[in-house]
Amino acid sequence: MNEIIFLVEELPEGGYTARALGESIFTEADDLAQLHERARDAVLCHFEASNISKPIRRHFV
Repeated sequence: MNEIIFLVEELPEGGYTARALGESIFTEADDLAQLHERARDAVLCHFEASNISKPIRRHFV
């Protein structure tokens, strides 16, 4: 995989969720800036340091 794509959804009660396609990575946050930071942290936790050079893209639904 050359990149990690997150599907981002706005929750009716407020906040956002992000789910990676093809990976078991999920996170949520109150705003988009926090969601971006949490998605990056989740990727760092999921992969070894040598595999972190993959771009992270967000797709809003």
